[in-house]
Amino acid sequence: MLSFEQLSETIEERVGYGAAVPLLVVRCPEFARSATPASFYDAARWVVRRGDSLANAPGTDRFAIALLAPSRSGSPPRACAVHAALERIGAAITIGAQVERNNGERGRRAMLAAVGHELRTPLTSIRGYLETLLDGELDPPTTRRFLETARREALRLGRLVDGMLEFSLLDLSTYRSIPPCDVVEQIRTAVESAAPLAAARGAHIRVTLPSSARARVDGDACVHALVNLIENAIKHGGEGRSVEISCACEARYTCIAVDDDGPGIDPVERESIFRIGARGPGRPGSGIGLAVVHAIAERAGGDVLVERSPRGGARFVLRFPAG
Repeated sequence: MLSFEQLSETIEERVGYGAAVPLLVVRCPEFARSATPASFYDAARWVVRRGDSLANAPGTDRFAIALLAPSRSGSPPRACAVHAALERIGAAITIGAQVERNNGERGRRAMLAAVGHELRTPLTSIRGYLETLLDGELDPPTTRRFLETARREALRLGRLVDGMLEFSLLDLSTYRSIPPCDVVEQIRTAVESAAPLAAARGAHIRVTLPSSARARVDGDACVHALVNLIENAIKHGGEGRSVEISCACEARYTCIAVDDDGPGIDPVERESIFRIGARGPGRPGSGIGLAVVHAIAERAGGDVLVERSPRGGARFVLRFPAG
């Protein structure tokens, strides 16, 4: 894209030859409410013909298009072509905005469908057990077992709702300016939080931790991300039901690794697994947990990686800026 000065030189040269140069000068806010400098440039880039010149005043929303290319019939460009070009650019901006809205709407529908399915499953289970308890006389052991199952499903439902709320609130805050915390303390807290699930699944959690390791991340956010990773490792672990957690300082990052002995994650899925609603084949869940982990890491200035674990399963590495 040319500068206004370069465009002026091109126009002066053409005028010097005696040619007429139709010129369209546009300021985005005056052109359309939906037009931003980026959207106008993208639309104009596709609309202008080869031979036309598109210019922008750097750092502003002012654009100019010199219609230099001849018409399809070979005749010189005419002034009326300016109006036609303006209409085509406006249509392109409208179509582009509609595509973005449709993509966003499809994403929202996919998320709502996934969440709706996850809500429906525990609710159906809870309702079924409670109706059975109300309709018939059961012996005390069976009654207790049904109540424990309903309670477990209610807790799972609560975790899903909490995850949804947590994800929606992530966009309202940032952890970049939060003072450093000792991630070793957060790891121990997360392990304690995941202990009931580990006991219920017969899983063993082993930790290899330094005495202290500081990172620039909110403590509660760190615990939330770790609980998601540890619970995933417990749920998707192999027959050994063994989860290992380690922590180390590497260059600019404090790294926390969570390893399991499950089937692992196919390399082709490792990029998409952190998208909201994404789930690997045969993996139950809402597809929200890993998206939350990714958002927490990103907002802290770090990242989360997934790779093959030395134990044969998946290894998730959560990296936060060292404190």
